[in-house]
Amino acid sequence: MNTVKIGNRLVGDGQPTYVIAEIGINHNGSVDIAKKLINVAKAAECDAVKFQKRSIEVVYTKEELAKPRENPFGATNGDLKRALEFGLEQYQEIDRYCREVGIPWFSSCWDEQSVDEMERFDPPCYKIASCSLTDSNLLRHTRAKGRPVILSTGMSSMEQIDQAVEVLGKKNLIILHSCSTYPAYYEELNLKAILTIKQRYGVPVGYSGHETGIASTVAAAVMGACVVERHITLDRSMWGSDQAASLEPNGIMRVVRDVRLCEKSMGDGVVKRLLPREVPIMDKLRRVGK
Repeated sequence: MNTVKIGNRLVGDGQPTYVIAEIGINHNGSVDIAKKLINVAKAAECDAVKFQKRSIEVVYTKEELAKPRENPFGATNGDLKRALEFGLEQYQEIDRYCREVGIPWFSSCWDEQSVDEMERFDPPCYKIASCSLTDSNLLRHTRAKGRPVILSTGMSSMEQIDQAVEVLGKKNLIILHSCSTYPAYYEELNLKAILTIKQRYGVPVGYSGHETGIASTVAAAVMGACVVERHITLDRSMWGSDQAASLEPNGIMRVVRDVRLCEKSMGDGVVKRLLPREVPIMDKLRRVGK
């Protein structure tokens, strides 16, 4: 079986779908909101929660940070980016709380310094965000930590994915098909690419969704996505660029419920058989060929 071990879970062929609740920056800079979102993920029986980590002065230029941008935290883009970024103290509390609640957590790190900072928390894996797929130095630095890597492929061509896979290698690698529009339209999702990516690279393949509903995420799991990831929020009307492409508590609960029901429904597919519970119905309704 083609599997990768994340924490105490095998992920891949023949295994239950690994469901990631992406908190990202939907905490709006509040540890209290982050904890509430962790509780949502735990109550929905997600397998892990994920955050984002950036070194603001490394990832963004001075010009980008100085751009005017009205937001709840100030008047510039820099005010916003700095306010949304958790520091070491906040992540120590996140780590403590996730251990208390009993749910694994990890991050997508946008720069090498962020990888080094997150490494102290002994994460079960790292995520490469779609925007970082072409950053070969970051990919090498992340891979050097020796942990499983989940590579998201939004906004990327197949040739760019080829290069990223060449840099990362295929060992302990999971690739996520994704469409990086927020929110994504259903006609943009191209779920059949899950099958193409799996055939091309021969590694476990999942799906990271940014659509507003849940049907396509469940469909991805049925098509063989070994991981499904969705952003979560307390309320989609909250301030923030990712809120509209996120699922509220009821939505992520339905994703997990429906994915698990579909897994239960798949059967072995080896043979079409008469079930014992069908016999009395057959006896009652069938006129010929009992």
